[in-house]
Amino acid sequence: MAGGAARGTPGRWRPATGSCSWTPGCTSPARWPTSSGALEQVNLRLENVRLLVCTHAHSDHYGQAAPILERAGCELWMHPNHQHMTRSLEDPAATLARRLEVARQSGVPDEPLRAWAESRKGFGPGIAALVEPDRELVPGVEVQTDLGTWSVHYTPGHAPSHVCLFQRERRLLISGDHLLGRVSLFYDYGWTPDPVGEFVDSLEAVDRLDARLCLAGHGRPFADVHAHVRANQELVRERVDAVEAALVNGPLTAFEIVPRVYGEDLAPANAAWWIQETLCYLTHLERRGAARRLPGEPESWEAAP
Repeated sequence: MAGGAARGTPGRWRPATGSCSWTPGCTSPARWPTSSGALEQVNLRLENVRLLVCTHAHSDHYGQAAPILERAGCELWMHPNHQHMTRSLEDPAATLARRLEVARQSGVPDEPLRAWAESRKGFGPGIAALVEPDRELVPGVEVQTDLGTWSVHYTPGHAPSHVCLFQRERRLLISGDHLLGRVSLFYDYGWTPDPVGEFVDSLEAVDRLDARLCLAGHGRPFADVHAHVRANQELVRERVDAVEAALVNGPLTAFEIVPRVYGEDLAPANAAWWIQETLCYLTHLERRGAARRLPGEPESWEAAP
């Protein structure tokens, strides 16, 4: 979000000029003109940015924060639960090793794992540099713009650091990746006890806001916010039910469960995404008392008695 100039009362930012919402994106030479061009479409430049508000600490939203801050000389506000990004950035090799070990423990065969690890060589984290937020973006903090006051709503699930912003008078929602124009589920695995449960709770919280227009982190704005919430809820229920049904034939590894849930085998394009998502459904069922993990090499799961 780009805004105006002077800081006001605690917990509020008072801009003197306009405000806008855009996704800074991953860092790469090709992406920088895209970020600048998005602002130019509303007659703004990076030098006009007076506050950078980040909905969550994924590389495609936080990746260019450091160069934007350097060029604009502004503050960054973001939720404090950003360890899922900071720890990965501090030691990328350890992060890759952890992801490989999670996949191995989930039953992914060695050869595809080696091929995937080889394909990741030379890929950076997509983040220009680590920069800590100047202020914690938590409920109670407000962003004041010429469109009015934006309230902060903590919406974990997609990421532990995720927040949405809501402008009550105009019923405008900045949803980050919590709600998109399409239904596309993703959870950060391993950072919180139950990302699926958190996401479902966050959907209900956002639905209660009764937004009339959603400005998402990807894609075009959309007006049928309630319908998008329902579509996400339905798909979560469908996939949780599919994982639970698969466990009746257990014990199974997460790798063996994937085709039973998604209707196709893992491929390089979907492997990391679907394994992580399936593990989140399994841990969600475990917390509900409907699934039980069986220690071993690899780890397997079965329906709880």
